[in-house]
Amino acid sequence: MSKSRLRQYAPISLIIGFALSLRLWRLSAPSGYIFDEVYYAKNANSLISHGVELNEQMNAEFVVHPPVGKWLIGIGIKLFGNNEFGWRVIAALVGTASVLMIYLVAQRLFNSAFLSNTAAALMALDGLHLVMSRVALLDIFLMFFILLAFYLILTNNLWASGVVIGLAGATKWSGFFLIPLLILLTINFKNANIFVYIKRIAQFVLVPSLVYLVSWSGWIITSSGWARSSGSNFLSSLWNYHLEILNFHQGLTEKHSYAANPWSWLVIGRPTSFYYENPGNCAAASCSQEILAIGTPVLWWFGVFAIAITFGLFLTKGDRVSAFILAGIAGTYLPWFLFQSRTMFYFYAISILPFLILALIYTFNWAMNFKDSKKFIYGFIFLVALNFLYFLPILIGVEIPYSQWLARMWFPSWI
Repeated sequence: MSKSRLRQYAPISLIIGFALSLRLWRLSAPSGYIFDEVYYAKNANSLISHGVELNEQMNAEFVVHPPVGKWLIGIGIKLFGNNEFGWRVIAALVGTASVLMIYLVAQRLFNSAFLSNTAAALMALDGLHLVMSRVALLDIFLMFFILLAFYLILTNNLWASGVVIGLAGATKWSGFFLIPLLILLTINFKNANIFVYIKRIAQFVLVPSLVYLVSWSGWIITSSGWARSSGSNFLSSLWNYHLEILNFHQGLTEKHSYAANPWSWLVIGRPTSFYYENPGNCAAASCSQEILAIGTPVLWWFGVFAIAITFGLFLTKGDRVSAFILAGIAGTYLPWFLFQSRTMFYFYAISILPFLILALIYTFNWAMNFKDSKKFIYGFIFLVALNFLYFLPILIGVEIPYSQWLARMWFPSWI
């Protein structure tokens, strides 16, 4: 490899190496299921063993999310065993892959190695991203598929983008929120004709629907799935199942100590605690051990201003780059406001993160017209890194004195 190529790829290689190392380090800790791993890891193990979700008594289990994310978790269990590392390793790998993916997206949008590396570094230094890459939940897969679908639009691979957004929706239904935005981004309304509209419907409605149906193959080809025989054929049975899933989501209004309304997500009003213990044997008088799903505050709070700047520049310039970023933010964030009575959690905001970072990069790209802007950007990265390292112990469950834990609880709502 030539020296110029080495200089080109060295920064992103180091960033990816850093991200992967942090996501794999002590991945088996804490032991046992944490938070919703008790559902998804168990479901994943059943999927790879029986092709469908069964409970410990081998009876059909009602599940409320599609299978793709659980199949991915199951790959890790198949390779490394039904243990903590096996549950979590695919999330760690996909989380690391998303760092590379945002680098590629930024490269396409801004054609700048500096800004692309900055985007990757910011994602690698986000606390919420780190936590979601180290637990056997579905949201890191959802985020990755959404980001990949947008990247494929940038490379003009629209059929493939349709397949990937289908995988997003087959991980969590919220992936399908993006479909109208993807269609809007890929139609030039000045030159469009009926054939263009038909093609987009095929690419972003029919293809995702087919992918979604195929994702239920395990349930379809077995006879032991929940509600499998509730209709006259597998399609009517699947329809009945989905009506029950919809009823569950519509009726999910129970109070939860870590529930967080979407209004509070971007400012990190109520992060989600996945794990908390007071270890008995510690050097201090009292210790805490926590895994708190919280974004790096400096990154998210500056990101709010960056989104506002991106929106302002879109109104004045109307360029495609800002439209692309705002479409991602709109599709991953705004639909949640339609479900105000539903119980929701801050960690759902992981899907917004790539576009919040891209809004920052868009703002940096605009700011580079001014003197000494690169110094400011380097300073911002350094500040984010310090903030990330400060919160690192409560992101990965390192035992620390209670006083140090309390010092990191900047607001009462974070406790």
